[in-house]
Amino acid sequence: MIDKIRGDKPPDLRKKNNPDLGERLKGLVDKLTGAEKKPPEKPRKRIMPRPRLRVREKEEKPAPKLKPPKKPPEKRPGLTPPPKKPPRTGIRPRIPEEDQRTIIGALVFGIIIIIIVASGYYFLVYQPYQKTLQGAKAQKLAEVDAYFKGPLAMDPQKQSILADIESGNTPEEVLAVDVLGPATKSWRKYQSQEINTKKDKFNRVMVVYNTTTAGNQTESKRVIMKASDAQKIVNEADATVLANMVIQTPDTVAVPIMISRLQAAGGLIGVGSMVDVYLNLNQTGGNNTTISQQVSTPKISGATVLAILRAKDSGSVDASILRSQNISMNSMTSGASMEKKTATDVEQLLRAAAAGGLSEEDIRAILQNYGIRLSDYERAANLGELDATYLVILEVPRDDVPFLIQNMNSVILTVPTQNAPEWMIRELRRIYG
Repeated sequence: MIDKIRGDKPPDLRKKNNPDLGERLKGLVDKLTGAEKKPPEKPRKRIMPRPRLRVREKEEKPAPKLKPPKKPPEKRPGLTPPPKKPPRTGIRPRIPEEDQRTIIGALVFGIIIIIIVASGYYFLVYQPYQKTLQGAKAQKLAEVDAYFKGPLAMDPQKQSILADIESGNTPEEVLAVDVLGPATKSWRKYQSQEINTKKDKFNRVMVVYNTTTAGNQTESKRVIMKASDAQKIVNEADATVLANMVIQTPDTVAVPIMISRLQAAGGLIGVGSMVDVYLNLNQTGGNNTTISQQVSTPKISGATVLAILRAKDSGSVDASILRSQNISMNSMTSGASMEKKTATDVEQLLRAAAAGGLSEEDIRAILQNYGIRLSDYERAANLGELDATYLVILEVPRDDVPFLIQNMNSVILTVPTQNAPEWMIRELRRIYG
């Protein structure tokens, strides 16, 4: 039966009365031959008989491997997954014309609002902030130029400070940059070197500093002082003073001036005293009244008194002391009297000493410190020769000589208490304890 089934011409079972028999036989053949079950084909109309084709066995294909299903993502409490977007299609929905106009109007209105907000922010916030920032930078740059000038114009500290100022992003950061501290440190180092190199053989230096008068005019003042005093000023002052101070080697001249006792500090100065020279200006106003104007700063500071001479009349001494005593008792009289006279001409003594007529030992006690002792006695007695005239020889910087000669009748010598003579120091201590 199997050989018949495998033959070229399959048996025709359609004439059988049992319709399920063909199906059974076909299923049996499929099981024996291993052929895949084909879906039943629709019956076709047979026009003319054709030879049947031989059915070839088809090889079984391995079933495709299925991928394991993906696990759904775990849902976290409190979080909701975003809604899934609908798949895009190539066809876009058409927006109505009225909606298009509404959208365009909203876009234009939004752009206008953005421009207004941006403009308001720029003019009300950004621009004033930038102006404040630039003002702070300009203030600090001016401070740097005021302190780092002259010999310190190329100081390394200056470049570092300028970089810090430019890198500041806020006015607070810019204003917090320290300029005075580094400038003071650099100026102290420089001025200390200048003192050591510019002092003269008497261990003195001349300090030149600038002052501003009421008319906003800058004037230079010169002070001659000891190197130790100048070093003390350098150690205590900051850059506001040190930047406007120049250390120089003293170039001085001894100038003789003839002044009254009032101009000569009341006649209470001596050799070696340090005095300041002020100028008393006399101006005649339109109403023929004399206006006395005295400047607030000295024209010459730290001038040294090298010699002081009184007029000849101050050297004439004619004094006498008379003491008498009378006692009367019953016609008995007793009396005693004592008289002491002194007549001295100091000028004549000086001439006699110069001519060799008197020995120096004889006149030393009379001549030594005569003028100073006389002033001390006058000060103690509150009585003195107010009309005396003095010839004072001052040591002043060479540049101040023309001023001193031209204004001899208007200058006034003053004694600073910091450089006061011994008698003034004693009086101050007695007064203030």
